[in-house]
Amino acid sequence: MLQKLDKYLLFKYLKTFLLAMALIIIIVITFDVSEKLDDFLGGHAPLQEIVFQYYMNFIPGFVNLYSPLFIFISVIFFTSKMAGNTEIIAILGSGISYKRMLRPFMMGATLVALIVLAFGNFLIPVNNRALDKFESKYIYTHSPSYFSNLHFQLRPGVQVYAESYDARTMSVNNYHRDAYDEEYRLTDRITCNRITYDTLSQEWECEHLIHHTFDGTKERVIKEQISHHTFDVTPDDFVSSSVNITTMNSIDLFKYIKREKMRGSTAVVAAKIELYQRLLNPLAILVMTLIGVGVSSRKTRGGIGVHLAIGITLAFGFIVFMKVSTVFAVFGTLNPFISVLLPQAIFGIIAVYVIRSAPK
Repeated sequence: MLQKLDKYLLFKYLKTFLLAMALIIIIVITFDVSEKLDDFLGGHAPLQEIVFQYYMNFIPGFVNLYSPLFIFISVIFFTSKMAGNTEIIAILGSGISYKRMLRPFMMGATLVALIVLAFGNFLIPVNNRALDKFESKYIYTHSPSYFSNLHFQLRPGVQVYAESYDARTMSVNNYHRDAYDEEYRLTDRITCNRITYDTLSQEWECEHLIHHTFDGTKERVIKEQISHHTFDVTPDDFVSSSVNITTMNSIDLFKYIKREKMRGSTAVVAAKIELYQRLLNPLAILVMTLIGVGVSSRKTRGGIGVHLAIGITLAFGFIVFMKVSTVFAVFGTLNPFISVLLPQAIFGIIAVYVIRSAPK
């Protein structure tokens, strides 16, 4: 059962969070409009689509991404105000322990974290698809349709290489497919000067096909000028490296990671980081709440200004640490899971230290 103290602190927690979020969103939208106004006018984007298709889908993603920062600022603000009004002293002086006082803070943080978890894994990808559709229609009207030097594993033991792929004509130049046995010996090779996908028959029309079959020291060669084959490959396989992973929900993203890992794609690391961030970043809300309470529950002469200065410094350090660890995962040897978890773990230790050292 929630007691009066729980309701009072929980109400302050959520109200201040929503207020801080609304104010920052207004500021961000103002700057974004000024930055993209030329793009909107140049693309002749209707006002209705700008408001309802662009910004109504932009806001949830922005809130979801920066919710730990919003939480941190709101906790610092209202807890500092309570400390300045000696409310914290009154709460602790009435016999309520510091640990008990933290309970409504953690209840609010858990509620927000669960909402962020659900939004980040399932709702935000839907918003990002709508954003992509709007941007490709009115802002980035010249999206890439030509891809070169493509190499991937279609399935274990089957390698595909293409000199280039044109998405507009769905045609591949200089197509090669090699198949290997369990001992990595070449057993089958198909080469075509050009293949073009037929959407009706869902087959590839091949020009100048040469099919080599190897059986020990024996080789069999079949040549065809024009032929039709499936090759177990689709046009999507040639453009998968350009897929926007932020538009996939976490279930689809997990399947994408599994497929790209089998293909030997370099996009696996970025996809893993995206998935782990969706799953682990809600923990930052709990960490930031603890740090915010620990820093701002102490009554100081400088008041809220000192608390905000300390809090913003910690928040800035947390964001920088997250970016740096991600860079090490993409361009270094750091495991993607560790790169996402490490900032949470280190600042979690800082949160425990701040709470333990707070006056009780």
